[in-house]
Amino acid sequence: MRGPHNIWRLIRTGATFERSGAMVVVLNAFEAPRSLRFVARILGAPFFWLGLKGDPSVPSLPRALTALGPAYIKFGQILSTRPDVVGSELAGQMRVLQDKLPPFPVKTAKKIFRQELGLDPDEVFSEFSDAVAAASIAQVHKARLIETGELVAVKILRPKIERAFQKDIDAFYFAARMIEILSPSSRRLRPSDVIEHFEGVVDGELDLRLETSAASEFAANTKGDMGFSLPSLKWSLSSRRVMTMGWAEGLPMGDNDALYAAGHDLTKLGERVLELFLQHALRDGYFHADMHQGNLKVAANGDIIALDFGIMGHIDEYTRRVYAEILFGFIRKDYQRVAEVHFEAGYVPADQDVDEFARALRAVGEPIFGMDATQISMGRLLNYLFEVTETFGMETRTELILLQRTMVVVEGVARSLNPKINIWEVAQPVVESYIRKSIGPKALFRDLAKTASVLARFGPRLPGLVEAALINQSKPAAVPSERSKVSHVLILLIAAAVSACATYLLMRFF
Repeated sequence: MRGPHNIWRLIRTGATFERSGAMVVVLNAFEAPRSLRFVARILGAPFFWLGLKGDPSVPSLPRALTALGPAYIKFGQILSTRPDVVGSELAGQMRVLQDKLPPFPVKTAKKIFRQELGLDPDEVFSEFSDAVAAASIAQVHKARLIETGELVAVKILRPKIERAFQKDIDAFYFAARMIEILSPSSRRLRPSDVIEHFEGVVDGELDLRLETSAASEFAANTKGDMGFSLPSLKWSLSSRRVMTMGWAEGLPMGDNDALYAAGHDLTKLGERVLELFLQHALRDGYFHADMHQGNLKVAANGDIIALDFGIMGHIDEYTRRVYAEILFGFIRKDYQRVAEVHFEAGYVPADQDVDEFARALRAVGEPIFGMDATQISMGRLLNYLFEVTETFGMETRTELILLQRTMVVVEGVARSLNPKINIWEVAQPVVESYIRKSIGPKALFRDLAKTASVLARFGPRLPGLVEAALINQSKPAAVPSERSKVSHVLILLIAAAVSACATYLLMRFF
């Protein structure tokens, strides 16, 4: 339920932050103005006694987030990859939220396995370890198959995790609605839509059958990528609450000392993480959307191994081209073209001035080039971008939320390996390669071929559809309906013409 009863949940959130000491930490990390600090303390302090205690042995912010539940933990996982925003100390503290949370008992894990698959785990596995990684939604056990002797990773959802997540999400919905009511200017950011998108992502992560399917598709797309690999899937030992994969041996991406001692080049690893993400997003339109350090390992041969496929992102071909053109425009410092792409895609209302928007984008882009990451305040940059979007009436694009969030996480991972990495220099060859293949004469002919193929499939139906539309058009009808039907006829005729042109071009050039 998303009603006023969620006020209690929000009050307890503030009280927990106050009781754990996290309120001061968060306000300092984000350099909050004095007025905001005053309001936050006034709202939190009176309800101090309502806050959850959490684990006193854990630093204040991860202590508060862990006590509040899985949705809050997810937020902390993102912040743990952004030392440039929250500071190195705070990012390091929240690293424990990635895969080092308190586990549930092995006995419970085996019970869930038995209930889900109808198999006795003691008859399937000769070994079944304690949890080797425990995250907000599930934990992983290392096991050995009796039949083959192969080592596998068995991922099992936390008990009652679905209900816990739903409680948090309901509170988020209520908060978003209150923000929209109390602050009309925030509606352009579509907070309710953002929460709805988040809920959809979480729902997918809570069904391990979907994760297994996602891993299979991702493996098929990336099988030719050098320096990148995924564990093998065990479909027969996977279900809604259980997922079994081959065991991936490697060093954690977040352990820089161990990586350096093993002889790995941290600079190249940071660059490779960024390159792989951009390749998957632009080339395939299907990318790993939870690429924090806890979900990445480095094999002995230097390969990057991806784990945890509960959150995957998908963007269509048109959006990929728009995204690529925007990145390419920034790389070339062609701010006018970047502005035009925003208008063409409908990201900025048509009544705004494209030249003014281009100048605003220049103010965002110019400070980036020629600098390394240590010279850029990402916090200030994000604040300025927010001001720009507010000025020009841009609405939040829900289809890009996951892409944008993942880019932030991946950039954070890359910077943890190489603080001086320049994302634009790394992105340039990947984006240019995509531009050459997807935007140009070859892409035009490929699009025409696709159009001709679609029209060919419906070709036998076109004459009948045109005839029916013409007959209906001649019948008496209201003006709006009449116009609508005429437009249908025109669309069909245009489609036929396009089909004919495409066929001619294909015959001439291929």
